[in-house]
Amino acid sequence: MTTAVDRDALRTTQRVGDRVFFTATIVAGSLILAVLAAVAIFLFGQSIPAFLAVPEDFDPGVSNFWAYVWPLAFGTLWSALLALIMAIPVAIGIALFISHYAPRKVSQGLGYIIDLLAAVPSVVFGLWGIGVLAPMLQPFYSTLVEWFGWFPLFAGPVSGTGRTIFTVAIVLAVMVLPIITAISREVFLQTPVLHEEAALALGATRWEMITMAVLPFGRAGIISAAMLGLGRALGETMAVAMVLSPSPQVIFQLLTSQNPTTIAANIALNFPEAHGVGVNILLATGLILFVITLAVNMLARYIINRRKAFSGAN
Repeated sequence: MTTAVDRDALRTTQRVGDRVFFTATIVAGSLILAVLAAVAIFLFGQSIPAFLAVPEDFDPGVSNFWAYVWPLAFGTLWSALLALIMAIPVAIGIALFISHYAPRKVSQGLGYIIDLLAAVPSVVFGLWGIGVLAPMLQPFYSTLVEWFGWFPLFAGPVSGTGRTIFTVAIVLAVMVLPIITAISREVFLQTPVLHEEAALALGATRWEMITMAVLPFGRAGIISAAMLGLGRALGETMAVAMVLSPSPQVIFQLLTSQNPTTIAANIALNFPEAHGVGVNILLATGLILFVITLAVNMLARYIINRRKAFSGAN
């Protein structure tokens, strides 16, 4: 039989546990903010000499830091955007197939394969892009330029190696595919069964049920998945550095031998040989990438907060 003393001791133990857990969560959350602030302060402090650098500290033809970083920022955003355009429809289709079409055994096996794809190192993707994808796509690029060269994005001359910004975008799309697919799949599986059954009871087909119940419910989750994939694509280094033949200029053509490079790849390729102000310039480009990533995540959070009352985000 539990006495009053035992009950008081139990309440005291529970209160101590609650206080310890509450304190641990506060410390963990504060630690994240402290690390983020420390990274930002370090990058900003190291970037000041780059902002004040003279033209002699840059490559020939570059007058200041902003002229140096603009093509890199463009290449970063351009390659990530192309990757998302290709990855999002495929990822949503795979997630819907796993969650609403495939038999249970097939969906489980396919889900494991998709999750396993996220564990493949970026160096392996880079080797695959160089050794398999680029040579395989080069004849297709030649045909594309021959037939659609009048369109600005497909204007020639075509690359003879296939190592173009479009190849990099395909590699990035494959790399972000597991992230978007896994999150979208979990969101679709959380759709209330009553919503799906109500749509079917009204005479909707399975696809109409998905468009009326599943996709609206998972809209915010899809946006979150896409932003996480975008963050991976923006910061990818080795695959881009290995596949791309970089050229520090703003080029919209997708299939030529001259291609814009990314901030992360530029840092990886040039940091071992950098010295003096050159190191500060590379760190300053890292600060720009930090700001771009932060802005993308803030925009995604704003979009999700606007739509979460009408979707599965609440």
